[in-house]
Amino acid sequence: MEMSEEIYVNAEGTADDGADSSGSENSYEDFYVNEDNLETQRTGSFKQSDRSGLNTKGGRCYRLTAVCLLLLCVFLLTAIIVLWIKFTNLNTQIDQLQTSYNNLTIERDQLQTSYNTLTIERDQIQTSYNTLTEEREQCHPSIMLTTVLVKQGWILFNSNLYYIPTEKKSWTESREDCRERGADLVIINSAEEWEFIIKQLGESNRAWIGLSDRDTEGEWKWVDGTELKSGTGYWYKGEPNNQHNNEDCAEIWTFPDKKAWNDRPCSEKQWWICEINIF
Repeated sequence: MEMSEEIYVNAEGTADDGADSSGSENSYEDFYVNEDNLETQRTGSFKQSDRSGLNTKGGRCYRLTAVCLLLLCVFLLTAIIVLWIKFTNLNTQIDQLQTSYNNLTIERDQLQTSYNTLTIERDQIQTSYNTLTEEREQCHPSIMLTTVLVKQGWILFNSNLYYIPTEKKSWTESREDCRERGADLVIINSAEEWEFIIKQLGESNRAWIGLSDRDTEGEWKWVDGTELKSGTGYWYKGEPNNQHNNEDCAEIWTFPDKKAWNDRPCSEKQWWICEINIF
């Protein structure tokens, strides 16, 4: 049997049924279609329809994908901007923290320097305190002695105590008396001390001092062995003159115009001045 069949198609016209039979023959058109051709045409139509549907679905997918990509790009751009702002802020904070750190480091170094300086000063003060404590302990007996001697009539001036007895003795006896008191005849070392002594002695009184040339004529020495340099001291004009060749001890005498030193025989009796160094 043959694979294809012929199909006869009668296409009637729209003429009235009352037309004659001869006319009706011409009004028909006979179509003979091969079944294979018809199937091919149907298949082509179906394929075109399917392709059109696929094209429509593919366009929608492409648009949806494009929209998603666009939204993703916007999201990524927004995220980048946000991260960049945060990064910039973090850099600013880091710079501020670094500046604060540097300032704190400088302040720390300054405080360390101040601490070291204060430590040195503290140690110096501690050393001074220890020294003063030792001196106080050493001075305590002197202070006690000063208190006692002042009550006995001694006079405090600077770091020395002075005593002027109202008795009269020779130079040698006067010195022995001073030594018994733990002192010696006065040694005058400064103009300030000289002014203090003559003020305490009074206007008309005379007194022995710790100066003599008994060992060697013309070489005046203090009782501590210190030599008085020539041309120094508070001698009255023309003194010492060693009158009668026996004036070997020095005194304070009231001359017509002022008090001054004078050489006198050591055996003469008069007041004397004792001195003791307490510090």
